[in-house]
Amino acid sequence: MYFGFYTVFLKEVKCGDLRYGRHTYDYQEGTLVFIAPGQVVSVENSGEPYQPKGTALIFHPDLIHGTDLGRHMQDYTFFGYQSNEALHLSERERQIVLDYFSKIEYELEHAIDKHSKRLIVSNIELFLGYCVRFYDRQFITRDNAHKGILERFESLLNAYYQSDKPQTIGLPSVVWCAGELNLSANYFGDLIKKETGQTAQEYIQAKVMDVAKERIFDHSKSVSQIAYELGFKYPQHFTRLFKQRVGQSPNEYRMLT
Repeated sequence: MYFGFYTVFLKEVKCGDLRYGRHTYDYQEGTLVFIAPGQVVSVENSGEPYQPKGTALIFHPDLIHGTDLGRHMQDYTFFGYQSNEALHLSERERQIVLDYFSKIEYELEHAIDKHSKRLIVSNIELFLGYCVRFYDRQFITRDNAHKGILERFESLLNAYYQSDKPQTIGLPSVVWCAGELNLSANYFGDLIKKETGQTAQEYIQAKVMDVAKERIFDHSKSVSQIAYELGFKYPQHFTRLFKQRVGQSPNEYRMLT
């Protein structure tokens, strides 16, 4: 199925696994699944008959063009979440979701007037705001699922710089790290932000600078050599980032030894 709409599913029964690209969604009873325009999904089941049951909110991107919600839609990163990253609702949260669905349904059934679009979009925005809160709660309460992600991320970066990957691949990217940890880039980035207060990119840069500061003390290598060893295509990019993060150029820092 190709979706040209923003789509939010609230499933009431389990009726097959949802495939999102090459991955299977963590798609159980009482979960919310978010799909953005342009994404392709399919439903797989064992062939047993079932009666789908649930509620969906579906709206076209044109609805929110020119609105405050439209200008900030990219902030709702859960529309980019993938495998095993659906929103698992408590009963209270489920009631809040259904309440907003009901408000939006009321506006759709009401005779269209000058207030209709504003009220519909406002309710969608409030609903998505609650979803942000619920995901924040999930990051905290699903410790077993997330346990060790930060430690694994740190180990992944350590192993990266003990290999020849920087010379063959370049600097470790957020997308690459997320893939190695079996997470989507958006979910991984949000999780690291919640855990550390830094973006995943900032965390990676801090790690690269830690490695760089250690290697700069090796006077047998030029700054350019070190830059290439770290995965920078151009030494000047390394120098610029080093000065930005450390407050001194690599050569100034090297003079401290």
